[in-house]
Amino acid sequence: MTTSPRPTATRRRSHARRGRSRPGVRARLVAAAAMLVLMVGSVVLSAQASAAATTPGRAMWVWSWTDAGAVVQLAQSRGVGTLFVGVPPDLATSASLPTVRDLVTRARAAGLRVDALGGDPGWVDDPTWAVDHWVRPTIATGLFTGLHVDVEPWTTSAWTTRQSTTVSKYLTLLDRLVTASGGRPVEADIPFWFGQVKAGKKSTLDRETMRRVSAVTIMAYRNTAAGPDGTLAIAAAELASAAALGKPVRIGQETNYLGPDPTEVKQTFYGQTLTRMSDQLAQVDSGASAYVTYAGIAVHDSTGYAAMAP
Repeated sequence: MTTSPRPTATRRRSHARRGRSRPGVRARLVAAAAMLVLMVGSVVLSAQASAAATTPGRAMWVWSWTDAGAVVQLAQSRGVGTLFVGVPPDLATSASLPTVRDLVTRARAAGLRVDALGGDPGWVDDPTWAVDHWVRPTIATGLFTGLHVDVEPWTTSAWTTRQSTTVSKYLTLLDRLVTASGGRPVEADIPFWFGQVKAGKKSTLDRETMRRVSAVTIMAYRNTAAGPDGTLAIAAAELASAAALGKPVRIGQETNYLGPDPTEVKQTFYGQTLTRMSDQLAQVDSGASAYVTYAGIAVHDSTGYAAMAP
């Protein structure tokens, strides 16, 4: 299917049978077995609850697809619990609606959360269009739990010539999207360097974005977790800002081919194995969990993730 235009800038989830025994012994054995089952069950449930409370979640961008079942199977096999599903403009009347509904229906049946994914740099200059042609038609379908926006204002020419104005317009856009969401959660993708961009005289763009939305995903694209240029290091400032503001924060990781340049190669797990990626993601989870609002990793995207070899 075709989704809304996507920015092209590099940035780039036995039963055992018993023998017979005397009635009295049988009763005692049954009672003891029942008690043992209760005790073991209590321990297992406690462990499961603890794991659920401490293990960060997984999310996955799904910009396009041809087989909804394969997307859901991929999510389940990789421990992904949330899908960001690409949604075209005017979804309620779009020819793509049956395709989107099929994926969402299958995903929900599998216990996955599904948020609508969209965004374009042009939204910064025309927030009314974004509200009228994307937010409202998307909400009208009743398919999604929340909205996930990837606008990327830094890809516009105005970012270098009129940055402060573009920053202001971007924040106004976020305000409009949140208001139009009708109370639904709105999550925004941000680069790891937003903390270096001024927003007004006393604030930064990462914090002003976080103040407006329900959660953020930091595009901290590196294929190594540790080190001075690893995922944890470049995401640290944004993780700290999110923790200070009490906002849930995910860390985005890339799996698609970005180019042959070393700067591009280090930003993606493309060409590497799932085993190595899993090891690095585990290190990211371990390090980022020190921040109280850390919510897990988001993998970009379903196409690249599915193509990775074991």
